[in-house]
Amino acid sequence: MTLLRKIFIFNTKHRIVSYWSTKVNRSVASLTSYGEDAKDFGKNYDDLTTNASNSNLELQNTVGQCAPHNQRKHKYTNDIGRGPELKDFIIASQVQPVKCESVPYVRNAAINGLNRKVYFEVYGCQMNVNDTDIIWSILKDVGYMKTESVEEADVILVVTCAIREGAETKVWNKLKHFKALKKARETQKLKPHLKIGVLGCMAERLKHQILEKEEIVDIIAGPDSYKDLPRLLSLTDSNQTAVNVLLSLDETYADIVPVRLNQDSVTAFVSIMRGCDNMCTYCIVPFTRGRERSRPMASIVQEVSSLAEQGVKEVTLLGQNVNSYRDLSAMDYYGGLPSDRETHLAEGFHTVYKKKKGGLRFVDLLDKVSSIDPEMRIRFTSPHPKDFPDEVLELIRDRSNICSSLHMPAQSGNSAVLKRMRRGYSREAYFDLICHVRQLIPNISLSSDFICGFCGETDEEFEDTLTLMSEVKYNMAYLFPYSMREKTTAHRRLTDDVPPEIKQQRLVKMMSLYRREAEKLNQAQVGQQHLVLVEGPSKRSVKDMAGRNDGNTKVIFPAVEIPDSQYSQTLQAIKPGDYVVVQIISATSQVLKGVPLYHSSLSKFSVQENAYTLTTGLKSYLY
Repeated sequence: MTLLRKIFIFNTKHRIVSYWSTKVNRSVASLTSYGEDAKDFGKNYDDLTTNASNSNLELQNTVGQCAPHNQRKHKYTNDIGRGPELKDFIIASQVQPVKCESVPYVRNAAINGLNRKVYFEVYGCQMNVNDTDIIWSILKDVGYMKTESVEEADVILVVTCAIREGAETKVWNKLKHFKALKKARETQKLKPHLKIGVLGCMAERLKHQILEKEEIVDIIAGPDSYKDLPRLLSLTDSNQTAVNVLLSLDETYADIVPVRLNQDSVTAFVSIMRGCDNMCTYCIVPFTRGRERSRPMASIVQEVSSLAEQGVKEVTLLGQNVNSYRDLSAMDYYGGLPSDRETHLAEGFHTVYKKKKGGLRFVDLLDKVSSIDPEMRIRFTSPHPKDFPDEVLELIRDRSNICSSLHMPAQSGNSAVLKRMRRGYSREAYFDLICHVRQLIPNISLSSDFICGFCGETDEEFEDTLTLMSEVKYNMAYLFPYSMREKTTAHRRLTDDVPPEIKQQRLVKMMSLYRREAEKLNQAQVGQQHLVLVEGPSKRSVKDMAGRNDGNTKVIFPAVEIPDSQYSQTLQAIKPGDYVVVQIISATSQVLKGVPLYHSSLSKFSVQENAYTLTTGLKSYLY
């Protein structure tokens, strides 16, 4: 009998049935919602429902791994032949999340961390860094301590990424190292046994392989189950393997105040939304992170305000599809306007779902957050090009503390490949958007993502990617060979038919072209003055400081005393968190080097830049 069937053969009088039924109903609700929204996807309906069904059935299976084995017959015993159906478990009442403290068979005292030390190993995107801050906040609150030494750790938590094969390979290799460490610890009788957890996207995607391949793993927790970590850790005390990879329709961790792992950093990440609805054929994110859901704006504003009070000088707003943010908790925000106002898309772009309606949009959030502290820089990542209507671009242009730096992931420069990827735009639409952005914001710095060797990509199609890169000229690019991901539409409907050696050759060509163009762009900055936010000492020399300019390019300069303002004679040391005007003297494709001139601020430098632009424009007009 399968674990899935056993889950539903509980006696309703059993003490823990309410807990597990809540979990199952949340999973069922997720599956039902996928099915309803999929009707809007037309021909992609089968792709979405098949993946969602498979994913959620697997999730329900994992619940049973932590359930007691003395389960009695359930009222569905007579239907074992056909198995339970969705309609058997859908309830009308609102499902309420269960806090770990209320789990019947876990004593409250067992939740306490008892000052056990936790070591974090973090892989992947900025979202994982922010998730680690959330995880640490949850564990710190119940009595765990953090350590920077893996040898001192009682618990090792590996926060993983599953978007590409290379990221997963790094995790597998690290788990082998931790396995040896755990076995060595078992021989030391005076020390408690080491507990190892795999968290995040890879935990959801490869839960079964992790359990089978790495028997040393004690905890597996998906991106939406971090609040359950204290309970999961308590189960490992009795040598149980604890698993929770259930996806959620509403979890945003808005009620958790992240505790930053690096309290000295002058920059911070703030998660504003989770999940993705775009359903690109190559992408695993919708199946590891779930559907799009946004945090209430009030909680984001509160967190950013708190960071400003702590002295943080730069905040990056995070989301898998960050600029599709939509706060539905504020449906009546637009006084006098209909609450069903549609979300605007960039011209020439479309989605696989109907246009979304109502709520606060990304432009509203960006306006609110950038108004908190005019001396705090605001960035955001990772966006989708479709979600750049003019109102967003105009706000970036007009607000001096919103960085003039945009990530515009193209993925390919060929329209046929983009169609196979289900990106929702053509090469022409993407290029027109880039031209429009540069017309509105002339000093914009652009970055992008590109994949080479996607299913069926010919030499001619790849050449279109190279020509697009050459025409746009990106300041930064993230370049990868395609790696097939299970559960995606590409995995089920397309063929990964580009040989690995061809992918590698194309990757080398992309990297060479990008570096050549980026170096030209950076060389053009020589002689200019940039406002740099100082982040700390350079990693290569203690005699130098490092920071980033408005375009997010790293700038290196000597750690010397400089005037505390433009026309002052008073010298002041340079420290992290300072804004310093630096004159650029040399450049590579990745780094600018310069001489620090004087301390400044965002508002002062903005006035200075505007005056320079006005003077230059007047001279051009007169002469």
